[in-house]
Amino acid sequence: MSDPRSATFSGDSGLPAASARRRALVAACTAHAVHDGLTDLIYVLLPIWQSQFGISYALVGLLRGSYSGMMAGFQLLASRAARRWGRERLLVGGTALAGLAYLVAGQAGGVAVLLGALLLGGLGASTQHPLASSLVTEAHEAGGDVKEALSQYNFAGDIGKTLIPGAVGLLLAVASWRASVTLMGLLGLAAAALLWWLIPARAGAVGPGKAAEATAGEGSASGLRALLLTGTLDSAVRMGFLTFLPFLLKGKGAGTAGIGLALSLLFVGGAFGKLFCGYLGARIGMMKTVWITESGTSLLILAAVWLPLPAMMAMLPLLGLALNGTSSVLYGAVPELAGAGRRDHAFALFYTGTIGGGALSPVLFGRLGDVAGMTAAVVTLAVMLLLTLPLSWQVQKGLQR
Repeated sequence: MSDPRSATFSGDSGLPAASARRRALVAACTAHAVHDGLTDLIYVLLPIWQSQFGISYALVGLLRGSYSGMMAGFQLLASRAARRWGRERLLVGGTALAGLAYLVAGQAGGVAVLLGALLLGGLGASTQHPLASSLVTEAHEAGGDVKEALSQYNFAGDIGKTLIPGAVGLLLAVASWRASVTLMGLLGLAAAALLWWLIPARAGAVGPGKAAEATAGEGSASGLRALLLTGTLDSAVRMGFLTFLPFLLKGKGAGTAGIGLALSLLFVGGAFGKLFCGYLGARIGMMKTVWITESGTSLLILAAVWLPLPAMMAMLPLLGLALNGTSSVLYGAVPELAGAGRRDHAFALFYTGTIGGGALSPVLFGRLGDVAGMTAAVVTLAVMLLLTLPLSWQVQKGLQR
């Protein structure tokens, strides 16, 4: 019996292979944009909820952490559930669940209901990264353009992070937060319906026994472990630096408007970095690209500490490109190191590690900043990032095997 996943993109779906690949990529990009946009929308809403419900900063942190914690914690379970229920059902259902969570949040009369809605939303969001990444990988594997497709997928996530919170920020000027949040819930449900239509027939059909059919010896366990550690360190440094950046800017004399402009410059550079570095990695290889981006990021972080404000502002787009670009190269190596039949699980492991590292880093380095000072903490982040260089060499060995 043929593998339904290979049939999906070779004609059994009833679509030409090129059309099936295109629809799979559009579906994955849509899912990534909507989910990442809804995830980062919480940052816009937290000050409103604090004022509305009179909650402490500790509860504000709990609300934010509940969503991201559920998203990180259930990714592995989502990858396993896809083997039984099918990738399409899980991805569509998770997107619908995220939309439903925002509908509930829009009607919340207290913190308990709001917390429950965010937990529900995080559970729905846990399906997106591992399943959509695997969908893109399998759709483009035959054409040999997996890395380029994954870079487009990652770029779409940053577009969602920019558009959805920005749109709600504008909407809040003319509508209540409840109406705005309810509208975002409807957006999530509409995206789920679009995914149901877009994903080629049987693209999510990963049968219970199919994973076991993967040829023994495919992939590289040691390379995958090195990649996971590389991604975790990269994410930890990125989130740690983003935590300190506003304070660095304030120390150089930037006001609120200047800090906002600086973050915009960094994020625009980061969005294009994900697209550019994915293509660069496909051309010159994973290790060379990681050495360029990570060593460049380390040097630019050090420059951000000592440069005057005008020079620092000018180099922030380049820093954003290097800071975010590495992630696309690392994502592109996951399918090769995991081997066929284990990609959902490998992507879930990778995203769990990177999200977990990004969540812990501000806490750990914030404590270091309290003890040793902000400059020492930022310099430590820059030095720690260089540990990814020997790790990327280990990843390259796994890819060669």
